[in-house]
Amino acid sequence: MKEKKLNEKESLELITQMIRQSRKNIGTGSGNRFLLYGYLAVVLAVVVFALVSTTGSSVWAAAWFLMFAPFIYTTVHDRKHRPTVITYTDRMIDETWKVIGTLFVITVLTMMILGYALGSVNFGLMMPLALIYCGIGTSITGLVIKDSVLAYLPLFGLVFAIYMLMTLPALQHVPATWHLYFGISFLIMMVIPGHNLNAKCRK
Repeated sequence: MKEKKLNEKESLELITQMIRQSRKNIGTGSGNRFLLYGYLAVVLAVVVFALVSTTGSSVWAAAWFLMFAPFIYTTVHDRKHRPTVITYTDRMIDETWKVIGTLFVITVLTMMILGYALGSVNFGLMMPLALIYCGIGTSITGLVIKDSVLAYLPLFGLVFAIYMLMTLPALQHVPATWHLYFGISFLIMMVIPGHNLNAKCRK
């Protein structure tokens, strides 16, 4: 059986359909993961800031590990509810976020091992690194599905990450305000683009 060769117009239409399907899958059709992670980060930012500020103990920052909860939930959910059609763009986006997730795991494990070897570890470094990882992943997703808000707005959220990296060496302890900065960054990187994507999918 001979494979049908697509002309230029048909190829462009096929690519457009794949992008449209991927955009729908990411948007309201799949619950919009950007809103899931974004709102959780905003809520945790306010809670952790309040607890650290009132108690003076940075141990409450460990609550940020709850950000792994949506990853576990979505992984189990995806295995039970696999879409009938998986496009090339869907696969590309999935692989991008698998790399981002692997970066998180490698970073945490490396910091734990080095912290044990050196006798101390500053997990405050995870905050700017997390913003960079998520910002890059979100922007790549936006470029793949051709959504300019999703692609470029996260770059503005990286301003706080740059600020944290530049000031961290001079700090003995992570300021409580960093938690709010982290939440604001996720609001810019994921919540706003997530709602914008939902609005487009509803049209």
